[in-house]
Amino acid sequence: MDLKSDDDDLFSSDFFDGIYTPNVGKQHGALPSVIVIGGGISGISAARMLQNASFKVILLESQDRIGGRICTDYSFGCPVDMGASWLHGVCNENPLSQVISRLGLTLYRTSGEDSVLYDHDLESYALFNINGHQVPQSMVIKVQDTFKKILKETDKVRNEHSDDMSVRQAISIVLERHPELRQGGLAYEVLQWYICRMEAWFAADADMISLKAWDQEKVLSGGHGLMVQGYDPVIKFLSKDLDIRLNHRVKRIVNGYKRVVVEVEDGRNFVADAAIITVPLGVLKGHLIEFEPKLPQWKLSAISDLGVGNENKIALRFDNVFWPNVEYLGVVAPTSYYCGYFLNLHKATGHPVLVYMAAGALAYDLEKLSDEAAANFVMLQLKRMFPDASEPAQYLVSCWGSDPNILGCYSYDAVGNSDDIYDRLREPFGNLFFGGEAMSLDHQGSVHGAYSAGVMAAENCQKHLMQRLGCMERIPVVALRDEIVEVPVPLQISRL
Repeated sequence: MDLKSDDDDLFSSDFFDGIYTPNVGKQHGALPSVIVIGGGISGISAARMLQNASFKVILLESQDRIGGRICTDYSFGCPVDMGASWLHGVCNENPLSQVISRLGLTLYRTSGEDSVLYDHDLESYALFNINGHQVPQSMVIKVQDTFKKILKETDKVRNEHSDDMSVRQAISIVLERHPELRQGGLAYEVLQWYICRMEAWFAADADMISLKAWDQEKVLSGGHGLMVQGYDPVIKFLSKDLDIRLNHRVKRIVNGYKRVVVEVEDGRNFVADAAIITVPLGVLKGHLIEFEPKLPQWKLSAISDLGVGNENKIALRFDNVFWPNVEYLGVVAPTSYYCGYFLNLHKATGHPVLVYMAAGALAYDLEKLSDEAAANFVMLQLKRMFPDASEPAQYLVSCWGSDPNILGCYSYDAVGNSDDIYDRLREPFGNLFFGGEAMSLDHQGSVHGAYSAGVMAAENCQKHLMQRLGCMERIPVVALRDEIVEVPVPLQISRL
């Protein structure tokens, strides 16, 4: 195998003190070798494609598990996704659709297309104020219409200003211009809840989200579907038979002329012809991996400027169901920070589980608490709605923002981002290629976007090495999407 650790003595002992000079040439006829860094779905899809193309591939993952920001927990006796949990775009055009279909997995559709609530609509819900009184549905629908008008008016604000601004600032300008759109009393709190749900989509506060870009993303058709069995089966299927090294935290990457050397935390080195880096954007922003030579300024500025959001989940399992049979519960409040949202998994999966989700500043603040204190905070909101609510039998708490392997949940367009920021992020540098959800062409922040970005990075790496090593005719270009399924299988979609 041409992919080696330093135990194979490929390099002289003074390698790190000078120029990258291998003392052993590549064996005649040896297959190209690639190191994939990061075991999320992007890294797994990249490794899967290259292995299918007969490359020598090794995947290095810092954690004791694969999946990255996909994390399906089974401690409740049922699958609960503490990270990604939706398929955004329930349609055959979604690159993950055939994997999901082949595995016989079920999607619970939570919304159709073009909902102002993104992955939900107003078909099955119950909103309450902080005193526990339910908000009339007529008011919720009326404020929704007002919120749509406000967002439409922000487009005029965008066209009037050459410089970017935050969505919150644009909303303030609209309300100043149009007093008839201002809300008071309970209606004002409902409006804040809509803003809260918008912030959840971007995993960032409205004063951080770019007005120029907030509505420019390309969303696939078919609405949004919750993965009833969780995303874990997808990860297991795609990672089968890959050479994955867990607990291998990469600390340093040396990008040589003909080879790449990857140093892990315990001092071992892995050597290959190229590397694909799929670690989360937060890890790159945190400079947790040293690059030699340093990444160019055009790459560093793109990493620095793109926003990375935070959203956390607090999952509660109960012995009995005491809440209404709706898809989600909400708490309205005087500010979006204090608004709340619970996903009712009992409606979608039949299991007595509620999942509280918090984004932006609130997500970071919850990480400052112990797991028990965070669960108690959520129960206070729940008991305002349902005074007789029982205590949870179990709870789970995510901390994506402070997890050193992740440092945030997914990327978003921050105020002032340049138009070419994504091009610079995914642009290769020497023998280094970049994947991950932030490098997706059109679908940042989604599982299928991360998957596609991994495939794209692998395709680019494959072509690069075949040209460089002169094996264009010997190794065919293989697309992962062609290998997965030959005959389309319909998606299994439910909405109880």
